[in-house]
Amino acid sequence: VQLVESGGGSVQAGGSLRLSCEASGDTTSTYCLGWFRQAPGREREYVAAVYVRQGGTTVRDDLKGRFTISHDNNAKTLYLQMSDLKPEDTAMYYCASDNRANMCTYAKYYGRWGRGTQVTVS
Repeated sequence: VQLVESGGGSVQAGGSLRLSCEASGDTTSTYCLGWFRQAPGREREYVAAVYVRQGGTTVRDDLKGRFTISHDNNAKTLYLQMSDLKPEDTAMYYCASDNRANMCTYAKYYGRWGRGTQVTVS
């Protein structure tokens, strides 16, 4: 499975962006789908995740109300809708997936990563 993110860009504070992640290959065994982000000089951090087989989604507490994660039924496309963006949301955003049943909110449990899409909020 390969992952390719898109939808990043430069926006003013208060604006919105919708990120997409397209997965190629066999996604039928996907357990976790997640969005993570990494700002310069900082560690990669969890943003939101989908427990594909269980049908549940989760968003980091401090991002709830502004960020929404969703996906299509066959785990081929993952989305992150971001609204009321703030300068502190500026980061490279990464899509990740894994087939193992683990905590989908931890980056260490993901074996497949995209190359990222840059989000800059000014």
